Amino acid sequence: MKKLSILILITIFIFGCGNKKLPILGERAVDIKIIDGKEVVDSIYSTVPNFSLINQDGKVTNENTIKDKIYVADFFFVTCPTICPRMKKNLLTIYKKYEGNPNVLFLSHTIDPDHDSVSVLNDFANRLGANSKQWLFLTGNRDSIYQLAAKGYYATALPDSTEPGGYVHSGGLILVDKKRRVRGIYDGTSEKDADVLITDIEILLNEKE
Repeated sequence: MKKLSILILITIFIFGCGNKKLPILGERAVDIKIIDGKEVVDSIYSTVPNFSLINQDGKVTNENTIKDKIYVADFFFVTCPTICPRMKKNLLTIYKKYEGNPNVLFLSHTIDPDHDSVSVLNDFANRLGANSKQWLFLTGNRDSIYQLAAKGYYATALPDSTEPGGYVHSGGLILVDKKRRVRGIYDGTSEKDADVLITDIEILLNEKE
C-alpha cells in the first residue's frame, strides 16, 4: 500500500448546479493510496482542536459538548466599545431563529478572561436572554483562547493597548459543521451576512454525511 500525505493550505469553494455546497476551510491532508491496483485519493480536513473552557454557569465546555452539533463561534469581550454590540445584535437574531433547536449551538469566547469572569458572563448572557444550554459564553486561560482562535477558527484575538477597549479581534461569526470543520466565516457586524449565515446553517442541517 502506498500512502502519501501532503498538507496543503487551501480554501475550497464548491457550488453545485442549483444546490449550494458550503466550502471547507483550512488545511487539507491529501491521502493517496493504492487499493486493488487502483489509486484512491482521500481528503482529510482540519478540524477545531480539542478544548476545555468554562461557560456562564461555571460548567466545563469541551469537544464533547459540540459533538454532532452545528455551531456558530465568535470572539468578543463584554466591555468592547466598538464592534461587539453590533455582532451580538446580529448573533441574537440568528440565535432566536434556532432557539430550541437541539442541533444548533452558539459559542461566544471572551478574549478578556481577566475581566469576563463566570459571573460577568452569566449576567451578560441573561441580559441577552440566552439559554445556557444552547448559547454558551466561554472563559478560561487567555493563551488557550487565543491559540484556539488562531488555530481552530482562523480568527484574530490579541491584546492591543492602541485599540479602543485594549484588544483587537476579528468580527467574524464562524460556522462549524458536525465534524468540527469550519464551513464559513461571516462579517458579524453585517445584517446581510447574518442572513447569509442563517441560509448556510439550513444547508448544513440538510447536508448528508
